[in-house]
Amino acid sequence: MTQPATPAPRRSADSVSWGVRVAAAWSWRFVVVVGALVVLGTVLARLSEVVIPVAVSLLLAALLTPAVGWLQARGVPRGIATALVLVGGIALLGAVLTFVVQAFINGVPDLVDEVSASVDSVQQWLVNGPLNLKQSQIDGAFTSFTTSLTTNRDAITSGALSTAATLTQILSGLAIALFTTIFFVYDGARVWEFVTRVVPRHVRPRVDVAGHRGFASLVGYVRATVAVAAVDAIGIGVGLAVLRVPLALPLAALVFLGAFIPIIGAFLSGLVAVLIALVTQGFVVALIVLGVIVAVQQLEAHVLQPVLLGRAVQLHPLAVVLAIAVGLVVAGVIGALLAVPMVAIANAAVRSLLADEAPPDPAQVDATDPDDALPDPEHPQDD
Repeated sequence: MTQPATPAPRRSADSVSWGVRVAAAWSWRFVVVVGALVVLGTVLARLSEVVIPVAVSLLLAALLTPAVGWLQARGVPRGIATALVLVGGIALLGAVLTFVVQAFINGVPDLVDEVSASVDSVQQWLVNGPLNLKQSQIDGAFTSFTTSLTTNRDAITSGALSTAATLTQILSGLAIALFTTIFFVYDGARVWEFVTRVVPRHVRPRVDVAGHRGFASLVGYVRATVAVAAVDAIGIGVGLAVLRVPLALPLAALVFLGAFIPIIGAFLSGLVAVLIALVTQGFVVALIVLGVIVAVQQLEAHVLQPVLLGRAVQLHPLAVVLAIAVGLVVAGVIGALLAVPMVAIANAAVRSLLADEAPPDPAQVDATDPDDALPDPEHPQDD
């Protein structure tokens, strides 16, 4: 009589359901990815004084490289074209900043006089208005404020010293950004070729095309952002000039710079104009200025952003808002400025890497199509 077969012992892993095993597999991989991102973020944060200028120089290269390519296509040697574009850009920026600063300096005395008159009017309203405060109470509040400044003189002085240290860091960062921009604009193709050597040879063509498409998306983003910022600054600046708000030109320049942070930048910088209009021209004019800002923002949100930025970066508005929020939390204003262009680069590169079709030859990519455009078509490095 045959003995019944002894069943094989069950492993402990066999008692775990399929769903739990899949969840565990996803979990440890997720932990590894998050850990790698944390380490990368920590390294970048420690090197922020170098990383931020390099990121800014990448934006500048995206702005200037098309102009260098345009000059080179018309027979100008690349070295000379790079020098012309960089010197011209610096000269233009210096002229604009000088003009804006001079206008600000000229407008400050009038602004101080109007603020002083407004403060006197507020004091009269506090004494003679419905609050019926006593002049001694107002004088006491002013004395308390002065005493507080005197008491915290050391803290204010240390803050000024910290500001001086920050100014030194800014100047060194500008030097790094300028130096890096020169090489990105002049020799960007060979820099990228050197970077791609770290990836395996069999995937190098696809990574090369993904990088070109990512930079092309950045070029489109910078162009569209400059156009949007110009429209915001002109619209709000004209409104301020018509309403005779002091410092209309510097405020328009502030709006232009703020518009480089999509969606919220121009609005927040415009609120400064509303505050100055409120202090100098009264509530009615401030309300009109706010209406002008809202109207310009509606034009940007419903016309400029979908037509220009929508085609350039191909990002959903929710992704833009979340990217700005994360950048603001992680790195402040600089993070908010760099968040959207970095996400645009990553979006274009990842979409290219995940494409099923074979990667095209980078030299054959259509430079007029944002999905296929190259940042800098292969040019001979002749001087």
